[in-house]
Amino acid sequence: MSDPTKYDLKDGEILTMLKAIEGSPAITQRELSSRLDISLGKVNYVINALISRGLVKADTFKKSDNKKGYLYILTPHGLEEKARTAHRFLRKKMDEYDDLKEEIEQLRLEIQK
Repeated sequence: MSDPTKYDLKDGEILTMLKAIEGSPAITQRELSSRLDISLGKVNYVINALISRGLVKADTFKKSDNKKGYLYILTPHGLEEKARTAHRFLRKKMDEYDDLKEEIEQLRLEIQK
């Protein structure tokens, strides 16, 4: 498998995963896969990339019979990156929205001619 630190994650992927983990730290990768409608392999890869970047920490359940269960915890750096990523993602979506509005207006003008 390739190095997760070199995986080019998109802002939307990072933000979606960080939000899901922050909302449900005890969620399994299988549950994340189902909830986010992405493959289990991709969930594993993104989580490993986030862990290697220091955005997420994985801790095992100490009082659980399921020793394979993990708690995914956003690190302070992860919380900061979530805010930065949300800002970049919002800016990108607003730019796309503005471009789309302009394109729609141009099409309306063409149709009226």
